[in-house]
Formats: sequence, structure tokens, C-alpha cells
Amino acid sequence: MEPVFTQEARDGASRARAGTVRTLHGTFPTPAFMPVGTRASVKAVDGRDLSELGASVLLSNTFHLMLRPGAELIGGLGGLHRFMGWEGPILTDSGGFQAYSLAGLRRLTEEGLEFRSPYDGAKFLFSPERAVEVQTLLGSDIMMCLDECTPYPASRGEAEKSMTVTLGWARRSRAAWRPETGLLLFGIAQGGFHMELRERSAADLAELDLPGYAAGGLALGEPREVMLEAAETSLSALPESKPRYLMGLGTPPDILDGIRLGADMFDCVMPTRNARNGQLFTRTGRMNIRNARYRDDPLPPDPQCGCRCCRNYSRAYLRHLQAQNEPLFPRLATIHNLAFYQDLVRGARKSLLDGSFMCYHKQFLEAYGQGGTD
Repeated sequence: MEPVFTQEARDGASRARAGTVRTLHGTFPTPAFMPVGTRASVKAVDGRDLSELGASVLLSNTFHLMLRPGAELIGGLGGLHRFMGWEGPILTDSGGFQAYSLAGLRRLTEEGLEFRSPYDGAKFLFSPERAVEVQTLLGSDIMMCLDECTPYPASRGEAEKSMTVTLGWARRSRAAWRPETGLLLFGIAQGGFHMELRERSAADLAELDLPGYAAGGLALGEPREVMLEAAETSLSALPESKPRYLMGLGTPPDILDGIRLGADMFDCVMPTRNARNGQLFTRTGRMNIRNARYRDDPLPPDPQCGCRCCRNYSRAYLRHLQAQNEPLFPRLATIHNLAFYQDLVRGARKSLLDGSFMCYHKQFLEAYGQGGTD
């Protein structure tokens, strides 16, 4: 298979880089932030909105789509792209984290994850082969191997057992994958927060020679410095010639530090979820629009932002919409937050191409830290 990642620039003071990833539905530039469309929908916005915001690749959820409306149904209707009206690349996660989160409804077996549907209690076996089959039916440009997500905290023995399961599932996923379809398969490095296990997991996965790789099992409640150490350990052990995806990290500082450590791709529900809860991201920190100080504030949410929300509406108006529970509020807030995240990675890419990434990193964090969350 031809290489799917092309590196275009590299920062001299860190592992940060800019490049492109080639998929069946086109290429996308990196660093890239993927808006999350869990059930084939990025909440409150559609494909046209996302294109206008500059999103070039989306993420959807294998586990939920398998249960409702069903992978076979989506495949019969022409695949996930046609189903949700999005022409660009789509990555689907493995479903491992969702099964992991169903603590009382799932059981790990030799074959895979045995669980009961959170919707109707029906019993399912989710195996590595079934995860690949489901994602092939969906037509995912990038499919993720099924992984066993290590909880935090976990002993070394627990983390090693989980890591071994994940590697075995990755081998089975690779055997089930059909490269001739043009769909790409990424493996997921685990190992908990035991750094030697992280290194071993990444090295063992690299031997499978998959089109790309991810570092998983992060942002589970661990201290930030531990999270960044684990991310750095995994990323530095994954092949530089392949795209590297840092799963689930969501705050703007986390994404910038992930780029610094060598990650190319990111996803998180934070911009959409926080929007629905009245929180807007700005260049000077997070803004809680419920705050009384915005009742008669004529400024846009972020005077430095050029999104449709900031061009047309004031903080006072947005606060009014939120207070009255108007459906327009989550739409406008989501448009703004996703624009902020796309601007963040677009700015990082530009700084990498012109050789000023560490300056961009420093200036962004200094300005963002001034505002905090009010």
C-alpha cells in the first residue's frame, strides 16, 4: 500500500509537524481537529456548516451506529457519507471506549466484548472482526482496531493484561481488514500509565505495518502531567512515516501540547458539548455566557474570531437566547466553538509551515491563560 501520510514541515525545537493524510474521500491537512458526529450527526450543525468552518475530516462512532440504526442499514443506503450528507473523509472509532464505559453491561471474553445494548438490553458480542466488518459497511475512510481501554488507575499487571488483549485484537483486525477496499486501518497503542508498557505497545503495533496509529487510553482522570508523559511516550515510539492520532484530548492547551509532542490528529466532544452548556471558547479563555456581566454586552463572543456567530451577534443576544432556552443558541454556540478549534489547528499548521510554531504555542497559551473560566 502506498504511504498515506506526507510530511510537509517539521519544527526544529519540538516534534511538531505539518502534513497531509490521503484517504479514499480526499486528503486533509494536519494538524487536524475532527468534529465528533457520534450518531452520524455533529450536534446542532450540518455538513454545509462544517465545510464553511473549515473542517476537513469528521469522526463518527462505530458502536452506536452498529446498534442504531445498524451498519447493514447504513451500508444498504450507500454508506455513512451518503447517509449523513458529508463528502469528505470520515474516521470511525473502534467502539472500545464505549464498551468500556458500559461498566455494568459488558464482559471481556476471549472472543471480544460481550455486552448488553444500553438501548434495549439486547445481548451482543463485539469482536475485532465484527468491528472491522461494521466499519467496512459504513465505508469509513479510517477504521480503528478494536481496543481494550485501560482504566485509571490500573496496576502494572492490569495494564499489561489489557495491552496484550489490545495487541491480539489488532492482529485479528489486520487479518480481517481488506486493504483493496482503500479503507485505512489504524491501530491503538495502550499500556495505561506505565511508560515501559506504552513503549512496548507502540513498538509491537508498529510491526503490523498499519497505515496509521493512535495513542489511546488518555484523559481518563489522570493528572495532566501524567497524561502528557504517556502521550509523549506513545507518540515517540510510533512510526514517524505514519499519521499519529491522539485520541480524546480536548482542551486547547492539550491539543497544542499534543501537536508539540508529534500528534497529527485530534478529536473531542468538548466544543459541541460545552456549547450546549453555555460555554464559549475565546482567545482569552473560556466564557460562561450565563454570567450576568454579559446581559448588556454589545461585543461579539470573541472579537478576534471571524465566524458567522461572531460576525453577527453580541454576547447580550447569546445570553438572552441561552436564558430563554432558544434552540438557536446551541447552534450559534456550536458554530463558534468549532470555528475556534479549526482556527487553533489551522494557526498551528501555518506556524509550522513558516517556522514559528513554538512562538505561536507560547503566545496562544499566554493569551488563553489570561481569561480562564468566568
